[in-house]
Order: sequence, then C-alpha cells, then structure tokens
Amino acid sequence: MRLTLRACGAVLLLALAGCGADPATPAAPSAPAPSAAASSAALIVKDPWVKTADSGMSAAYGIVVNTTGKDVVVVSVTSTASPMMELHETTMLDGRMAMRPKEGGFIIPARSSHEFKPGGDHFMLMDVTTPVRPGDQVTVTLTLKDGATVPFTALGKDFAGGNESYQPGRG
Repeated sequence: MRLTLRACGAVLLLALAGCGADPATPAAPSAPAPSAAASSAALIVKDPWVKTADSGMSAAYGIVVNTTGKDVVVVSVTSTASPMMELHETTMLDGRMAMRPKEGGFIIPARSSHEFKPGGDHFMLMDVTTPVRPGDQVTVTLTLKDGATVPFTALGKDFAGGNESYQPGRG
C-alpha cells in the first residue's frame, strides 16, 4: 500500500512539475483576440461591421443586445471614420422606402435585441473622412439616454446589396 501511495505521489509531483513555466523563457504576452462582440454593462454589440467607402456616406450595422432588465435607449452614435453620424430608420414614404433620422433614438427592449441592417435601421456615417477599406477596424461609440457610452469596433466590409443611394442632406 505504501509503495502504491509513493508511486502515485511521484507521478503527481512529476505532473505538477511539468505544468510550471521555465523561468529562462518567459511567456510572450499575447495580444487579445479580436472579438465579434463589444460590450458595456447594459449592451452587447454583436457582429458589427461598416460598409466600405473612400468618402461621402456609409453605414454601420450589427445586433445590439440589451442584457439588463430595463429598456435602454440609444440616443446618438459617433465614429473615428466620420465627424458626423446619425441614427437612421427606414420607413415607407410615398409608396417607397426612405431613410431618415430616428427621432428620440432607438429603444432596445429589456433582455432583447435590435438588429441594425442594410435596408433597415442603421448607424449612418454622414461624411466619411477616413477611408474605410475591407478589413479595417472602425471605432464606433453608442451614447445611451443615461449618458453611458458603448464603444465597439466594426469591421470594414465590401457590400453591394441594398442599392443604397446616399445623397448629401437626404440620408
């Protein structure tokens, strides 16, 4: 019995020794892996992306998830790629779909989500001053009614769908 315990102890000791790091070769710090979601205490932004553009107008999209038990209101949006952004909704106007600024912001219901997508609600970059190329990481920040902010990184993507026509002043 003692021999068995000693043998088990020796195996355990060797296994633990193998788990230690060699002090002569410290582990290199690793960069954090890019995340498909950004979060704050109240909201998570899943799969954020922005339509590529050299200049002019573009839009950012993603799924905003409210993880709290209370409704959260997104009242504005900013980005490093454009000095002016607007919250936009798409509605039926004179028999056709039209984009327009969303008055009062978007309510993200408690424990629910709201999808911002081409042809629907979106975050409009009104004047792209920093070109957005495929694969670029664009910082976008949502501001909530309570003053809290939700920064996230949106991936630049080519997108030809939606046949969106961005005309200055017409959003």
